[in-house]
Amino acid sequence: MNVIDFEFRKEVLQHNASLSYCFQCSTCSSACPMALLTNGKYNPRKIIEEAILGFHEKLIEQQDPSPWLCSTCQKCVELCPQKVELTEIFTLIKNKCFEKGRVPEAFIAQGKAILDNGIAIPYSKSILSRREKLGLPVITNAPLDELKKIFHRTQFDKKLATGGGES
Repeated sequence: MNVIDFEFRKEVLQHNASLSYCFQCSTCSSACPMALLTNGKYNPRKIIEEAILGFHEKLIEQQDPSPWLCSTCQKCVELCPQKVELTEIFTLIKNKCFEKGRVPEAFIAQGKAILDNGIAIPYSKSILSRREKLGLPVITNAPLDELKKIFHRTQFDKKLATGGGES
């Protein structure tokens, strides 16, 4: 049974007031490439509905549907007749999941790769060699010392070490 968490509902609505304008028309879901790829298993409208209703347990603990499937392509935002900022709401939900340690391992691995290499998915030697042969510019990564400062100040480095949960 789903239980409304009124504090969670209030927090989500305060974070982004546009959420209260959603009238569940499903334009977001019908336009979403991830909803199409997953045959509706990923459903932006359902996430918004659960956020409006304050279903903290379903969104954060169960992740049903998973907010991590949003690719932030912004198609839902572009087409929403009520101008609901869906991807901002999804980001808030992902951040809440991260705070609870409810993060797919692939995202933790990418965070660690950024901390170690300055890039989420390091380039292989063959790709770098091909780029050089094609005369493409050298790829520069973000300065590691700056990234480490940001990760440290935001305590992201500690959260990565614990898989996103409380440190």
